[in-house]
Amino acid sequence: MDRYFAPGTNHLFVPGPVNIPDHVIRAMNRNNEDYRAPPIPALTKDLLEDVKKIFKTTTGTPFLIPTTGTGAWESALTNTLSPGDRTVSFLIGQFSLLWIDQQKRLRFNVDVIESEWGQGANLEILAEKIAADRAHTIKAVCIVHNETATGVTNNLAAVRRILDEYRHPALFLVDGVSSICALDFRMDEWGVDVALTGSQKALSLPTGMGIVCAGPKALEASKSAQSVRFFFDWNDYLKFYKLGTFWPYTPSIQLLYGMRAALDIIFEEGLDNVIERHSRLGKATRLAVEAWGLKNCTQREEWFSDTVTAVVVPPYIDSTEIVKRAWKRYNLSLGLGLNKVAGKVFRIGHLGHLNDVQLLGCLAGVEMVLKDVGYPVKMGSGVGAASAYLQNTIPLIPSRI
Repeated sequence: MDRYFAPGTNHLFVPGPVNIPDHVIRAMNRNNEDYRAPPIPALTKDLLEDVKKIFKTTTGTPFLIPTTGTGAWESALTNTLSPGDRTVSFLIGQFSLLWIDQQKRLRFNVDVIESEWGQGANLEILAEKIAADRAHTIKAVCIVHNETATGVTNNLAAVRRILDEYRHPALFLVDGVSSICALDFRMDEWGVDVALTGSQKALSLPTGMGIVCAGPKALEASKSAQSVRFFFDWNDYLKFYKLGTFWPYTPSIQLLYGMRAALDIIFEEGLDNVIERHSRLGKATRLAVEAWGLKNCTQREEWFSDTVTAVVVPPYIDSTEIVKRAWKRYNLSLGLGLNKVAGKVFRIGHLGHLNDVQLLGCLAGVEMVLKDVGYPVKMGSGVGAASAYLQNTIPLIPSRI
């Protein structure tokens, strides 16, 4: 942004990376330290315990890996599976597509269940495959909890019910990159064996840390998994956990201090309150889209995402122009349509360190952009619908009561 000066603040409403709280930025503004000296292991030990809270697990073992969500995917797969293993994976948008591509490159036998973009995972087909697999050839079911390309959230509890109904031992692997710490996520209750997220999403940190949490069944599977791994090998982490030094290689000192600050902010608000705030922001955004006379890419209410809304534009408008115009004229960053929905949708991210009034500013900006590109929006319609809802639902700030 230094090369493209604009007055005021960039309004960042992509579905990740997200706004970073000032407190977190200040916490990261420090020199490097010797990660083998006592302070960093002590800090790491506390972080590992607290990270379990955002996954809602008491039995999981977390790994803080210097990587992105893509690296976290690879860590989850290579530590639990062997080449040739059969996986079932759902193709519902760009990020589920990429995870499937990764599984294929890692030489797994991927059984793809594909749905129209804008729909959720087809659990009826999953149930048929699980019921038919009496030999238990399926070693893992892989699902993206929240597909950010289309704004679709999947029902993880329903996946677990299917596996339990047929007493199937397949591992349950979940990409929670744009859901964990923003949407309801219950690792232990839903029997998730591996869950993962990225630092740049709801945690509101810079990109650079993949957070993976492995349940007991996944750790047991890692003992026999034959996939080649080195950088992502959980066994190296576990060895250093036992030694009390925690790190098999150099971590980002600054990100560790940032994570401490980010978790403190989340716990001060309360994780359930954070989830409720995201629910409120998602609902307000959808009300605005409806008031504009536009459609949500997500086809059924049960799949609506509370962290991102993909907005379908009329055929005579290229959604890429909306994103470009927003940035060029209003210093507003919106998400592009990706792959099959490129040019057809734009995305409003509403996750992370974000409040209701900030969202209203974004919606006002979107209205101006829609007018710019020739869409006959009634100015104030979306902002009015969203603000009427928010005015009746925003709670008092606890620290200011």
